[in-house]
Amino acid sequence: MSSLTKAEIQRAVRLALAEDVGEGDVTTLATVPEAATARAVMKAREPLVPAGLGVAEAVFREISAVVQVTQLVEDGQPVKAGQDLLRVEGPARAILSAERVALNFAQRLSGIATLTAQFVDAIKGTSARILDTRKTTPGLRHFEKYAVACGGGQNHRIGLYDMVLLKDNHLAALRNELPNAITAAVQRARARYPKLKVEVEADTLEQVEQALAAGADIILLDNMTLIQLRVAVQQTKGRAQTEASGGVNLATVRAIAETGVDFVSIGALTHSARAVDIALDFEE
Repeated sequence: MSSLTKAEIQRAVRLALAEDVGEGDVTTLATVPEAATARAVMKAREPLVPAGLGVAEAVFREISAVVQVTQLVEDGQPVKAGQDLLRVEGPARAILSAERVALNFAQRLSGIATLTAQFVDAIKGTSARILDTRKTTPGLRHFEKYAVACGGGQNHRIGLYDMVLLKDNHLAALRNELPNAITAAVQRARARYPKLKVEVEADTLEQVEQALAAGADIILLDNMTLIQLRVAVQQTKGRAQTEASGGVNLATVRAIAETGVDFVSIGALTHSARAVDIALDFEE
């Protein structure tokens, strides 16, 4: 997810505005004269890594073609508290009606980028990379994975279609297969989708060895201790990449990365990121 397309931004913006504005912003229509104009600035109220500023800009432009929007910083560029992000000028009605939807996108996506940057910073100096997961808001996956990239993280598979990932429930469904569920699953995946990478979730070191023997490209080391992670990394040296997952937080991520794993995947990047404090302040 290096970027968002104009079409998907427009689609998301129109859905969000239909949800919020509906048949009309009755407060603004009733109180603000049609000819009134205004200037406003979108401002960071705390240190953060912005993401989705182009989406916020699209919200204002969708409401009114004559609104002028100037983006003052780039997505992914860390900012300080009090720093201006966007400047908006034009019909007051349009700015007021677009305000909340524009802020919702900017606050949510910047929250993900900011949290991701904290994890990336926590493992600086190791060889590991931070990955996201599919634990995203339905309908906003591309946006949230874009925000992870803005924070310096790396996107895992985008959906169920672009990589084979054999998880514990897949293996449970194949528990009676011979010689074992992992070998059977990897062989079938290779036969059906020969061009796709195959990753196998392993809960034990025995499963790690089975995944290696089966020729998995990546092994997901799920909820393993630091000792188990180090042993698994030694087992896989040069034979497959390793991904640590399960219960990772800012207090534990560096120790996990220092075991030598290639990746650390963190669902919290998208399912638990706090919306950061961004405001739209009207100017005199």
